[in-house]
Amino acid sequence: MIINAPADIAFSLFSIPIYWYGITMACAIFISMITGNFLYNKINPNLQKDIIIDYAPLIILLGILGARLYFCILQHDYYFDNPLEILDIRQGGLSIHGALIGGIIGIIIASKKTKVPMLNILDALSCTTILGQSIGRWGNYFNSEAYGLPVKSQNWGLFIPETKRFSQFADYSLFHPTFLYESLLDFIAFLVLSFILIKSGKKYRGITFFAYLAIYSVIRFFIEKIRIDSALNIGSVPFAEIISVVLFLIGISGILFIIRNYAPSFLSLCCHAKRKK
Repeated sequence: MIINAPADIAFSLFSIPIYWYGITMACAIFISMITGNFLYNKINPNLQKDIIIDYAPLIILLGILGARLYFCILQHDYYFDNPLEILDIRQGGLSIHGALIGGIIGIIIASKKTKVPMLNILDALSCTTILGQSIGRWGNYFNSEAYGLPVKSQNWGLFIPETKRFSQFADYSLFHPTFLYESLLDFIAFLVLSFILIKSGKKYRGITFFAYLAIYSVIRFFIEKIRIDSALNIGSVPFAEIISVVLFLIGISGILFIIRNYAPSFLSLCCHAKRKK
């Protein structure tokens, strides 16, 4: 199956082009926030309700700023010479790692203002953040970006217009649709994290967040090996791979710390689940 490149402009409003990328990202953020708020309320019935919705504008704003600034820092040579283009995000150029930093700052502020433990909010939002990522990857499809290496088969691949191809791959037309690979894997991760949150989120605060760091880092690490558009390489290693390894170690360390501190009750929960089977 060959996936054809789509048009990047959805429609025009007063002669201003409205891009599918922006529509996709807006839908991803909206669904992520609504679903996160629902899960937060479900898991934390005794805490203040609708915190995620109340602080969504702040979290979203800081997330977008973090995503853009992080990307521009990685591409500092270009944006230092073209500083006004930092403000132009319609053509893409957002980094999930930067969005996480900005979003977490927003969550810290929300936690301080409401006196709700930060990990309660982080668990719910980290679960649905990866759902938003699954949806948001389709924005890369509409922009014909974030694709992978050329495919050998002529019966499978993502067709990239010549104007969107990297110069070293100008003679190729079909590439790995890494946006699709990651979108599917992210959705599976959302289901796994939802199960973790519902089953253990009430007792083991933080475990869903650290599981998110570990799971997404594995996904991104292997997807990055196929992609050809890394924003920054350290030697021959994409910087995103290095960050993925660091976040994976943080995620695993956090999970082990939580299990160690709640070892008796955690083991009891696991044994109870086995008996039910």
